[in-house]
Amino acid sequence: MMLPVSPKQTICTYTRDGVRLDADIYRPDVDGEFPVLLMRQPYGRAIASTVVYAHPSWYAAHGYIVVIQDVRGRGTSEGKFQLFAHEINDGEDSVNWAAKLLGSNGNVGMYGFSYQGMTQLYAAVSKPPALKAICPAMIGYDLYNDWAYEGGAFCLQTNLAWAIQLAAETSRKEKVERAYQALSSAARNLPLHDALTNYPEVLKFYAVDSYYHDWVTRKESDTYWQELSPKTHLQDVDLPMFHIGGWFDTYLRGTLNLYQDIVARSQHRQQLLVGPWAHIPWGRKIGVVDFGVNAISPVDKMQVAWFDQYLKGQDTGLLNLPSVWLFEMGSNIWQNFSKFPSSQNKSYFLSSNGLASIQEDDGRLIENQESETQNDIIVHDPWRPVPSLGGHAGIPAGMFDRSHIDSRADVLTYTTESLTENLHITGNIIVEIYCFADKPSFDLSAILSEVYPDGRVYNITQGYLNCLNGASLQVRKINLQPTCARIAQGNALRLSISAACFPAYTMNAGTGEEISKQRSINAEIITLTVTNGGNSASQITLPIIN
Repeated sequence: MMLPVSPKQTICTYTRDGVRLDADIYRPDVDGEFPVLLMRQPYGRAIASTVVYAHPSWYAAHGYIVVIQDVRGRGTSEGKFQLFAHEINDGEDSVNWAAKLLGSNGNVGMYGFSYQGMTQLYAAVSKPPALKAICPAMIGYDLYNDWAYEGGAFCLQTNLAWAIQLAAETSRKEKVERAYQALSSAARNLPLHDALTNYPEVLKFYAVDSYYHDWVTRKESDTYWQELSPKTHLQDVDLPMFHIGGWFDTYLRGTLNLYQDIVARSQHRQQLLVGPWAHIPWGRKIGVVDFGVNAISPVDKMQVAWFDQYLKGQDTGLLNLPSVWLFEMGSNIWQNFSKFPSSQNKSYFLSSNGLASIQEDDGRLIENQESETQNDIIVHDPWRPVPSLGGHAGIPAGMFDRSHIDSRADVLTYTTESLTENLHITGNIIVEIYCFADKPSFDLSAILSEVYPDGRVYNITQGYLNCLNGASLQVRKINLQPTCARIAQGNALRLSISAACFPAYTMNAGTGEEISKQRSINAEIITLTVTNGGNSASQITLPIIN
């Protein structure tokens, strides 16, 4: 039964160092005590993550006191915003405060995605007794590898867009109109072609406090990453967690790495749901593909059942259900498992007559390795880099017909014969490419697609790798984004290889310089040689579910 909800209240609390944090409170308009759902976010609390979740009043109507709080230095909260830096202490303080609100039964849960998912993990670090269960969605567990970089390559488009968005909000909050106008304009037309291609002037001039300066300059070995990463702080934390991800979410690696790490040691239920969604939205159509009514988000109803179980102590039957729910694209149905499914590996080897960049029918994926070695060569021209299209790292994300990209001469394509039966792929996909280049550094983009008889080519998943020691012939391993897909009988699989995927990832200048110092005027033409067969068995390994 849905309860009446009182008008929203705005109240505040103070952190241990005296900073005021403001929050909106939504309460059931009936007598009694209720659990508290806390969301801590940096975008202005009125939004309350309603881009993917039901409005807080909907949760309140299900018998919860819902608290939407501006984190330090955002919205109307006081203090200076520093990305993730204060969320452990502030999170603990906020949980303890929320547990003592008028009408609270003392039990607190947290929900939210992206930054709001991260604040849940940080709040859990100190193990506040009132925090009973969380629902972290689309998070970075290892901040460097799960969020800022992929395969050692900077995730340019998503990082730049987010940095400009946060910087614009800072200038609006501080009423610096000139900076706000410059940053707002940059948000609508990303500055991807400055002299320093990965370090645009608008952030240097108008966002001197942006996290972006650290992200684009600090190496993986820098202690900055370890100090901010939830992975560093959560090793002895154990809570019931409902992990939520999307096959086209740029942070899926973090969601799955957190889930797999904690499920191996947890005494509590760890529930996992991965839909066919981008970071935003969570709906039935992603890119140009409609995944049907089953893809409509069930998250709100599932979260209520989750919190009813753990915050109200109700027997919802949840504990009798499978704990892993994966949406299989292609069949467009949810598959459920007691744990993340194991699979059998199936390898396809790359084969060609040396024309895989010119003729789409020349490059083949075959089941048996060929004895003779063959080279395929592509030339990466920074004047016209291979563009990103959909996937998990580009904006917009999702599935698109990429047949026009595969027809480019700087893209190698390798395609199977038409499948004689359906192929079910679930899990991690690894591409191993034997290659070398004529420059000190180069990149590899690998995209797995489904090819239809009429020529349409829809991307399923992709991966990216920054490669050093370019002149050395060696195997380069690319981890593709995990996926769950059915490839239909009569269709084919295709692996597309290129040396760029811009602007989803930074474009490698070929000089070996740090990305913050690479200048567009110095970008080099890169000749990349991929070897197949013989002792250089380039291949893709798929996780097959029977």
